[in-house]
Amino acid sequence: MARKIGSRYTVHQVIGRGSAGTVWLGEGPDGPVAVKLLREDLAADQVLVGRFVQERAALTSLDHPRVVGVRDMVVDGSDLALVMELVQGTDLRSRLERDGALPPQTAASVIADVADGLAAAHAAGIVHRDVKPENVLLDLAAAPGPGGAPRAKLTDFGVARLVDAPRRTRATRIIGTPDYLAPEIIEGLEPRAAVDIYALATVLYELLAGFTPFGGGHTGAVLRRHVTEQVPPIPGLPDGLWRIISECLAKAPASRLRAAELAARLREQLPSLAGLPVLAVPSQGRAPAEEALTPGEAVYAEVDAGPGVHKRRRGPAVPLVPGVAPDSTRDTHTSLRRPSADELAAYAAESRAQRTAPGAGHRRDRQALLRRRRLLAVLLATVLLLAGAAAAWTAFAATAPDAGHRARPAVSGTAPRAP
Repeated sequence: MARKIGSRYTVHQVIGRGSAGTVWLGEGPDGPVAVKLLREDLAADQVLVGRFVQERAALTSLDHPRVVGVRDMVVDGSDLALVMELVQGTDLRSRLERDGALPPQTAASVIADVADGLAAAHAAGIVHRDVKPENVLLDLAAAPGPGGAPRAKLTDFGVARLVDAPRRTRATRIIGTPDYLAPEIIEGLEPRAAVDIYALATVLYELLAGFTPFGGGHTGAVLRRHVTEQVPPIPGLPDGLWRIISECLAKAPASRLRAAELAARLREQLPSLAGLPVLAVPSQGRAPAEEALTPGEAVYAEVDAGPGVHKRRRGPAVPLVPGVAPDSTRDTHTSLRRPSADELAAYAAESRAQRTAPGAGHRRDRQALLRRRRLLAVLLATVLLLAGAAAAWTAFAATAPDAGHRARPAVSGTAPRAP
């Protein structure tokens, strides 16, 4: 069933779910859109709503062909939503799970596209902070790139920063996805553009090898490896491509390439990578199935499962924030099934019919009136509260002793007469 989001958008069906909310196929004044509707508890957080409004201009102004554009941001009652470009395709994580590692030329071409998008964002002063395969969309409607590689777009700009309100986290929690976190984030430094380069190089490594360089085992172990271990080489990888990955995975942020440099260096490698098959990389062998954690790693284990004796777990990265269930449909606004042209036309016709139906205008007017009444009630309650506080202060000031005033000698034009 159709649902209104603000006054300009209608959503019809869920096409994605994630930890921050649901993504809907919708319709706006200019045609089909994707609407990322944040969870109700986030929409009720006034701190987050304020951050949402402050970020509006920056995010909606980020216009680049390798970035999924944010068309609008809606704050309406309990609805907090980002209205985005609808990409006809799938996300990179789904592609990895379906096909496994990619040929080197395809992987380098996809990452070069994403680096172009990051370069535009960094030039505008925006750091993504959550670059990972789930947030890279493959635009299957666009003409393919070198060697038939799909064109890539980076999505979910600003969502990690918006949702990461300080009061929502404890000192032992880190916002992000463990396998892609730069060492400086783990050490508590302010995330800057270099963290996106580190994460993107990790994604490139994963596309080539089939696994991330520091993943596997418990979260605490993954975080420790980012800080203390050197990136393991990929057997059979051409030297030029390996040097790029090594530079971008440097522990020191200043040693990494910038986004525009990364894109240019990768494209220089494309001709030499043509025709190379998928690399035959042995599967990753990390920690034993059960191994005692170090004290430092146990801090992060307690965040996941509470205090006690902890063991490393074999397997993929786990969420750093407890209580977030694994998401099988990805935190992205695409799905494997693309809406057909007939479906989009039917949704548009349904929306038009609802807008022109008898009584539709009356319902909209009534909803607007209810919103105005709620706002007026909030303002009236605020005024009464302030008035009560002022009256209480006046009563207190009138009855409180004023020793300073009694001790001060009288000041007048005539000196006091002696008794």
